[in-house]
Amino acid sequence: MHGETKGTLRRDAIGLREVLFQSVTAMAPAAAVAASIPSGAAFAGGSLPLSVLVALVACLFTASCVAELARELPAAGSVATYAAQGLHPAVGFLVGWAYVFVEMLVPPLLLLQLGFTVADTLHEEWPAYPADLWWPWALAGAAVIAVSGYLGVRASARFGTVLGVFEILVLLVFAVLLIGKAGSANTLSVFGTSHTADGYTGAAGVLAGSVYTVLAFAGFEAAAPLAEETRDPRRTMHRAVLGAAVGIGLFYVLTTYAMTVYFGPDRFAEFGASGEASWEGVARASFGLFWVLVFLAVVNSAIANANASANVSTRTAFALARVRVLPGLLATLHPRHRSPVAGIALQTVVAVAAVLGLGFAYDPVTAFLLLATVIVTVVVGVYIVVNLSCAGHFLRSGRAAFAPVRHLVFPLLGIAAFVPALLTAAGLPVFDFVTELTAPVSYAGPVVGAWMAVGAVVLVVLIRRHPERIAQTARVHLDAYDPGAGRMDGCLPG
Repeated sequence: MHGETKGTLRRDAIGLREVLFQSVTAMAPAAAVAASIPSGAAFAGGSLPLSVLVALVACLFTASCVAELARELPAAGSVATYAAQGLHPAVGFLVGWAYVFVEMLVPPLLLLQLGFTVADTLHEEWPAYPADLWWPWALAGAAVIAVSGYLGVRASARFGTVLGVFEILVLLVFAVLLIGKAGSANTLSVFGTSHTADGYTGAAGVLAGSVYTVLAFAGFEAAAPLAEETRDPRRTMHRAVLGAAVGIGLFYVLTTYAMTVYFGPDRFAEFGASGEASWEGVARASFGLFWVLVFLAVVNSAIANANASANVSTRTAFALARVRVLPGLLATLHPRHRSPVAGIALQTVVAVAAVLGLGFAYDPVTAFLLLATVIVTVVVGVYIVVNLSCAGHFLRSGRAAFAPVRHLVFPLLGIAAFVPALLTAAGLPVFDFVTELTAPVSYAGPVVGAWMAVGAVVLVVLIRRHPERIAQTARVHLDAYDPGAGRMDGCLPG
């Protein structure tokens, strides 16, 4: 592999459109609509649109905090830089350690979904196709993501934009068709509490459903690691993060409303991610070959999300490697494309190993659930720390720009919104709607704990031997950005 270990990512390579869709595709809107959000129907029933609206409001608190910090601290380190600045450099290192780990697991998660979704659909249409022949599709997806990343952020971000536009358009058209077919069944009562599932009456069912639907919003912060490759990053990052959260949130509300009124609010507790009572099932039964477009949108969403997450993991690893708190090899850039080629190579190896290792050790669906639980546990924890970092940064170093509502009230509300989601993801039955996890999904907690324990050991070693490197995690943005010039201007040596 030929590259250089010093230098910068490609400056001014992308604009608002590409950065916006980096966050949009990281949220995987089609996959979330078809799989993640319906998980809340078991609690909210036909009041699921209200649950989605509640989740949107809750996520906007954290999205506001990320947007504020992205405007103040535009750096590839993103959440690691925010925590280092707002709380302590040691916390920044641990957040970066966790975030790189979890974002490297998102592509294999989506590649597993790609594999079993395509295999199951082909088997259903042509029974001669083996239902367990999922892995070639997963490996093909891994190859596409690797090539996209290698060609640089411009190619990767534009690829994500095309994929994102397609999946959103398909689901929007389908939603309009559903609303039209529902006719007189259209009702605003689904934004009330009268249609919740049995056993979860009223507001309790809506709130329980929102805890599950809030996970569909994960990824709105994915624009932040591209700050150093973006034109006018202070303004662009702020608009992209908030725009993705608001835009896709409203998209979730509309599509969930459409399916709820079409399927029937009083029986929507039966709705799920597969079978006749699912998005693809409804499309097959009532809209002829339109199910093919829905299927392609979900497949497209998996590839787009994997692509966006690979961008996040490689840029965050690059930012930490150039200040030498991760191996310097990860700061290696391609001399022409300015892409972090060592990080891309590592990301590809991790993805293929996780897909094949876990997929064959268990089965692709079980492997998907295990990885999803690990990812959600870490991501929600990171969001809670980012909320704390927002308050910490503006109370300490940003007092001149301190706004009590945006920089103190919103962070506290964001933390309150994500604590139930964290407990749910970890399977801790603090609430009556949280169920204990069973093996192997229950291994997620120990896996996260072990990874963070290793990170703590690495942190102690670095503090003892190279304390200046830990201190630099808080200064990445200062060396990477020249506020007076309004653009990126140089970076730390590798």
